[in-house]
Amino acid sequence: MSIFSRMTDIVNSNISALLDKAENPEKMIRMVIQEMEETLVEVRSGTAKVLAERKTLTRRVEQLKRQAQDWEEKAELALNKNREDLAKAALVEKGNTNATVEVMEKDIGKLDSTLDKLSSEIEQLQTKLNDARARQKSIVMRTRATKSRLDVNRQLHNYTIDNAMDKFEYYERRIDAMEGQMESVSVEQKSLQSEFDELARQEKIDQELQALKDKLTK
Repeated sequence: MSIFSRMTDIVNSNISALLDKAENPEKMIRMVIQEMEETLVEVRSGTAKVLAERKTLTRRVEQLKRQAQDWEEKAELALNKNREDLAKAALVEKGNTNATVEVMEKDIGKLDSTLDKLSSEIEQLQTKLNDARARQKSIVMRTRATKSRLDVNRQLHNYTIDNAMDKFEYYERRIDAMEGQMESVSVEQKSLQSEFDELARQEKIDQELQALKDKLTK
């Protein structure tokens, strides 16, 4: 699909506006650059044809100028031989030749104007193309950076990591429960030990009390 319809469309184009409207800026800038490159090739090819035509006309003009000079020399020769009729005929041919030269020189002038225009268009198109290529590099770098960030975000929020976090929380709860059980057992052990300690203390007191009674009885 063509983006530009003619050379002036490219020269007057606003690449930024095109990219802002595009759903896929990277694809759009590739299409813009491709069409600019193709147009540049066409313009340069046209320029080469015009140059070739100008060279052909220039060579023909030089040939006709030599022919006109030759007719003039022939007219002089005829006059020297008292052949005025031949001299006139030679001068007529010279005039016709010079008339053809004038027409061709005008054509060469038109070709020069065309070449100037083509040269200007090539320069403007090349500037646009360089700008588009610079934007392409920037867009590609930004697109790759964005994709990298998206990949990282996907990896941070994908099922594997979420599943791992769920497992981590599960084992954390298991450890909390085990620690709670250990603390409960420790409390029970301390309570039981306290009871035995109390029994031992009471027994000691009873022994001391009995010893005291026995002493008083004696």
